[in-house]
Amino acid sequence: MRRPRGEVILTSAGDLLVIRPKRFVLPMWLVVLGLVLRWLARFCWWCLRHPVTMGLAVAAVVLYAEHGVPGVVVPLVLASAVSALWRWRDEASWWRWCAGPLLGRFRHVFVYRRAWHEAMTLCGLAESYDHRPVLPELLRVRSDQALDVLTVRMVRGQTPTDFQKVTANLAYAFGRRHARVYSERPDAPPTRTGYSALLLGWVDRVRFRDRPTLVYLVLVRTDALRPVVPPFDAPPVPDFTALPLARREDLGTWSLRLLATHVLIGGATRSGKGSVLWSLVRALAGGITSGLVRLWVIDPKGGMEFAMGRPLFARFAGTSFEAMADLLDEAVMVMRERQTRLAGTVRVHTPTEADPLVVVVIDEMAALTAYLQDVDLRRRIASSLGLLLSQGAGVGVLVVAALQDPRKEVLPFRDLFPTRIALGLTEAAQVDMVLGDGARTRGALADQMPRWAKGVGYVILDGTPEPLRVRFSYVTDEDIRDLARRYPAPADAADILAQVGRESTPEPVRPPLPRKPSGPLLPDALRSLLDPDGGGEPR
Repeated sequence: MRRPRGEVILTSAGDLLVIRPKRFVLPMWLVVLGLVLRWLARFCWWCLRHPVTMGLAVAAVVLYAEHGVPGVVVPLVLASAVSALWRWRDEASWWRWCAGPLLGRFRHVFVYRRAWHEAMTLCGLAESYDHRPVLPELLRVRSDQALDVLTVRMVRGQTPTDFQKVTANLAYAFGRRHARVYSERPDAPPTRTGYSALLLGWVDRVRFRDRPTLVYLVLVRTDALRPVVPPFDAPPVPDFTALPLARREDLGTWSLRLLATHVLIGGATRSGKGSVLWSLVRALAGGITSGLVRLWVIDPKGGMEFAMGRPLFARFAGTSFEAMADLLDEAVMVMRERQTRLAGTVRVHTPTEADPLVVVVIDEMAALTAYLQDVDLRRRIASSLGLLLSQGAGVGVLVVAALQDPRKEVLPFRDLFPTRIALGLTEAAQVDMVLGDGARTRGALADQMPRWAKGVGYVILDGTPEPLRVRFSYVTDEDIRDLARRYPAPADAADILAQVGRESTPEPVRPPLPRKPSGPLLPDALRSLLDPDGGGEPR
């Protein structure tokens, strides 16, 4: 047998040999050279990834070598003055191009990188491969006035769901209360115009390309939703694809796409459902007075919510449930007439003054679908609502409904609302009932609203399943009276859609309940003294 090469380190009495292979020892100068080349390659790669930082550092060294300390101090003072002027003139662009990148880089190095290993391990996102820990990689941090957006490269084999399950853990791991996880880039590519639009469009294709290996962790650094949001200006001509209703966490404006959709608003008592409804009415006010929009309002609470703005509404029912059923039946008639007229012509109705958009607003929908004692009337209302929700969006007969309890027993056609808004709710399961399965896992903690969060809720962004936290504007009673005075609905008696200030059906006359005669509650002597007709004399 051929003897293997190596160094014999132990020989037993028998034939057993323990052999250790010979070690190849590198010279020290070669080890040092390899380390220097490795560090030099890393430094060059870092310079390529951070050209702005490298350029500023080189400029500072050159200025210091040429002019000493004044050569560094004077440019810093001038840059600070220009930055202050820039922020005063255009704060949004200042945050986007100046303060945001600098703050993001600072927080990347001194906040998130220092706690990254510990946070990933304790939140259960660290994996093990070949007996070595493998962590998600923090690539970039972008900051603005209120948010930090962390771009993270997942470990091979992970999915965005793994991050969404521990969203709350990640928020508290970095000392924040609110966080969200996006599987796609949260901001959309900008619209380019001008001579450089073609070149910048090619750049945007690379910047905003689909990257399945990345997730975006959004941490709320400063809660911009704590202050009350003032009402937005009512546009003269409402844009039904973008009605401004609320403020976003990044201080932007969230707009509702109302065209060809139905809206469901779920929230507990005193959670701010009125803020959503009146913000929508205010956004549509310009179209109401011009005849472009007709609001048909149902207020089962006797008009406590909407009676103050009655001049705004083409139809209003607040006291009679029969009147509410008639209103919904007439909405179905309008829908049928438009289907017959528009069939084969268009697929989506375009609102005009001659053919306006009809928006049926229902406050506390459960009073019509679950709590109404008249079974026949309840079935009639449910039938009309089912037809409107399944067929009315395309012909411009829309339903906007608010309710407290989103269970199927209360609202059997909950899934027919494409657009949903979740305000403060009482149970964790109700969040998924309103926004869809998995919404709470993705960060919609509507059941954990603080006391001050009136009008704060979660909505779903267009085209993405991740929820967004917003606060709707607060419309005061004075604002409502001012709207009713400035934007009344046109009163045209010949138009079926413009019958201001009447119920569809008057309140029915209810006969008094028959009462059986009961025995006297007082002695006959005392009753005869108190009852003049009974023979006694009044004193």
